[in-house]
Amino acid sequence: MRPAFSSRLHWDLRPNRLAEALAAKHRAGAKILDLTESNPTRAGFAYPSNEILGAFADGRSLVYEPKPAGLQAAREAVAGYYAARGQPVETSRILLTSSTSESYAWLFKLLADPGDEVLVPRPSYPLFEFLAQMEAVRVKHYPLIYQDGWSINTEALADAISGRTRAIVLVNPNNPTGSFVKRCELDILVALCAERSIAIISDEVFADYVFEPDAERIPSLAHVDEALAFCLSGLSKIAGLPQMKSGWIVIGGPAVLRADATERLELIADTYLSVGTPVQHALPKLLAAGENVRSQIAARVRENLQHLRAAIGDHSPAEILRVEGGWYATLRVPRTKTEEEWCLELLEHHDVLVQPGFFYDFESEAYLVLSLLTGAETFRDGVQRITGRL
Repeated sequence: MRPAFSSRLHWDLRPNRLAEALAAKHRAGAKILDLTESNPTRAGFAYPSNEILGAFADGRSLVYEPKPAGLQAAREAVAGYYAARGQPVETSRILLTSSTSESYAWLFKLLADPGDEVLVPRPSYPLFEFLAQMEAVRVKHYPLIYQDGWSINTEALADAISGRTRAIVLVNPNNPTGSFVKRCELDILVALCAERSIAIISDEVFADYVFEPDAERIPSLAHVDEALAFCLSGLSKIAGLPQMKSGWIVIGGPAVLRADATERLELIADTYLSVGTPVQHALPKLLAAGENVRSQIAARVRENLQHLRAAIGDHSPAEILRVEGGWYATLRVPRTKTEEEWCLELLEHHDVLVQPGFFYDFESEAYLVLSLLTGAETFRDGVQRITGRL
């Protein structure tokens, strides 16, 4: 007799056709050009290993000193990260977590009762559905629209708000569209949220990866004080160190709301005490060492994007959608095939792995998503095979 599992885990765990085809290729010993790489530790970067490993040679790590919001020195290091970007943040507004995913989980606990709703962008990263369901929270989508660049459909977003909406999630820049929130969009969102007592959650993990300047772009919502706002980031992307499991929440908004949210978040954090002492003591040095890795990643994604643009050109049947930052590029291909058929053909006949747009909830066909983090040689070979097929 099968046990009665929670309905929050009621997901289809069967592999999709692309996963099955990839497994078959691996069994056959094929050399796959993987243009989906998202793990910087496997992408061929030169890590300053002495500095990173040396950051953990701290005797204070042998003493357990639980602080719900995180150790003061670690939070000061995070404040320094924002100060260097012209975004001064008091350490009292910073709360450490073990990851951005944990930050989401804690914020959903803070803001929503079971059955409440959060609004998330479409297209975007597909993790939101899973994180929200595990907190018994419903996800509703608001659309991003593309017209020579991505923008938020603020009218549709406003229409999606209901009496049970508790938060609006922004991914800034978005994954995978690479689009930033603009000043005019933020003004509308802040006014909506302040009027209706809705929080803003701004995921800013890719904010350091920008392809070109834009005065209308919002690099961070850390300055927002008219509505309750939470900015998320961590070592995973800004330092290329996902294995270190260190993230944070910057709490913003009106002083009274901010104080109430901070008090409740510290209670949640105190319940879990998930952030390891060694990584907290190492955080100042890890952020410093991460500058080297971040520079390498930034150079890689720029180089790969430039190569992709040159390879596609002006006369290709495919089009690269405008991207402002992040690690990904989106290729619009002819609708002579479905996205799944395009991906399966590229994998089965050309040994190239890319992601279909429906993985990210693109609402129409046909889009392919490529990771610009991929090693340059692999990326060039993969793009050559894609353009050859096109």
